[in-house]
Amino acid sequence: MTDQAQHLTPGTLPASLRERMEHARRCGAIQFMQTCLDVIEQEGIPFQVRIMESLAKKATAASGGANVNPFLPCDPDLFVAPISPTHLALLNKFNVVEGHLLIVTRSFEDQCCQLTQKDCEALLITLTEIDGLIFYNAGREAGASQSHKHFQLLPLDAIGPIPIEPLFRFAHPDEMVGTVPKLQFRHAYAGMDADWTNPEKLSGASFHACYRQLLHTAGLSVEAATGSHALTAPYNLLVTRKWALLVPRSRERFEDISINALGFAGTFLVKDQRQLETLRRMGPLTALRHVSFPNPA
Repeated sequence: MTDQAQHLTPGTLPASLRERMEHARRCGAIQFMQTCLDVIEQEGIPFQVRIMESLAKKATAASGGANVNPFLPCDPDLFVAPISPTHLALLNKFNVVEGHLLIVTRSFEDQCCQLTQKDCEALLITLTEIDGLIFYNAGREAGASQSHKHFQLLPLDAIGPIPIEPLFRFAHPDEMVGTVPKLQFRHAYAGMDADWTNPEKLSGASFHACYRQLLHTAGLSVEAATGSHALTAPYNLLVTRKWALLVPRSRERFEDISINALGFAGTFLVKDQRQLETLRRMGPLTALRHVSFPNPA
């Protein structure tokens, strides 16, 4: 990649994403995973549950062997755009939602490592370009299927309203980082500063400080070193242009259902009718409490 391709040209990511999606369809580089959508309402939250019977096949194909890194080198048919000197935007090879984007470090960094200011800069650049839900699965227990550090983005115009979002109106508005009383598991919440997605602002350092405060408020260790080799315990991070939510994780699965960050947005992916009925019987909030930690007394 040339020096001229180290930075994203502002305003170009949506068009690059559309063009690359069309190309990847034509050449068969991406696979669209058909799902059926169901809704399970619990405590006023309309949890979305997508049934994808090819989920097991996806997991097998995505793994490709224990030592295979699908991002080094990346598939040129999946390359969308440079984001920064440290990050690239790629298509997700296995699409459930149109426009599913991966933001990947150019060189290997572990998915369990603490986020750096460069990670936060890349996240904000992407979110400025595309109004979406960015999520991050820090570690296997948080639902990560790849060990190479990467964020994921789902465009809001493809996924619609985020089921859990109405609860955030109960957050304390006078706190930059705090909690949401209605959430029944340990977490940390922050409202997003509008300047963080202003392309004229350099906000990576400010958002990185917020991220570190989210870790602290959620009860996770915040290492003195801010480099990419400082490890953290498993957690999920979700970020939109309006808010950020961080949830420490205790385990990956509820029963045999794998849960990643999207569960805490109110969206589950199950592989068959039996798993759907498990969620319906036990309740999605029960599942989320099972894979996280209790709120502090």
